[in-house]
Parts: sequence; C-alpha cells; structure tokens
Amino acid sequence: MAQHDKKSVVLLSGGLDSMVSAAMAKEQGYDIIALTIDYNQRHKIELQSAQQIAVKIGVVEHIVLPLDLSRFGGSALTDDIAVPKSGVSNDIPVTYVPARNLIFLSLTLGLAEARGARDIFIGVNALDYSGYPDCRPEFIEGFERLADIATKAGDQG
Repeated sequence: MAQHDKKSVVLLSGGLDSMVSAAMAKEQGYDIIALTIDYNQRHKIELQSAQQIAVKIGVVEHIVLPLDLSRFGGSALTDDIAVPKSGVSNDIPVTYVPARNLIFLSLTLGLAEARGARDIFIGVNALDYSGYPDCRPEFIEGFERLADIATKAGDQG
C-alpha cells in the first residue's frame, strides 16, 4: 500500500460508469479496494470485465462478493423476464433491480469502515439513469447523509 494511506472502496460492476469511477479514484491518488457484487445477474460478462478492470487499474484488493438477488425476484436482470424491445415508458423499467444500489452501497460502506477507508466511489449516471430511482442525485445525496450518521467515522468526525 502507498505511503500516504489514502484508501477508498470502489463499487466495481464491470460496466463503463464503474470503470470511470475507479479510474477517477486512481487518478486522485487512492489505493483502491474494489468490490464487485455477483448478484446472480444474467450478464456474467460484467464480472469478467470487473476483474480485467481491477487488474488494469492496479487495485490493492478485489473482492467478489456473492449475493443472490435473484432470490428476491422482480427484475429482468436476475429473472427470466423479457425486456421490451421498443416503446418509451415513464414507468420504472423491468431491468430495475429492487434497491440494488442501496444494498450495494451499504455493503461498500461497511467494507470501507472495516478497512479504514473514508471514501467510497460508485459509478451512476444521473443523465442516463433510465428511470432507476437509485441512480438519481437525490438518492446519492440521501445516502451520503445516511453514511454520516450510520458509521463510526461519521459519528466521531
């Protein structure tokens, strides 16, 4: 680990947004602990991509945590639910995994606290959030407030 001991946990899905957030953390001088959640998603290629990104960026540790969200159901990303090929809807899409980012960020925050990392990174795109409620700026801001009151570091400053 680097002398400066500037640690972060990056939630690394293997997608473009998480790759960019990992690169930003590296650029800012963080030693990165990458956390990838294998939530039994249908597109396993993301897990392979996460591993490749972790190696390329040079994370100090890459944890792949199994968490079978298909047991909850309710999403085309984990279940055998068809994804509509056309049409625009104002409804939350079938590809939304219920509370996924809330669950993932909670795990990321717990890992960060356990490892003494004061910063966490997640790659969500508010401009292209596609109707996912847990990708909106209000969600991220709310989670930041929660992290401030739910952790030892937040409580002790």
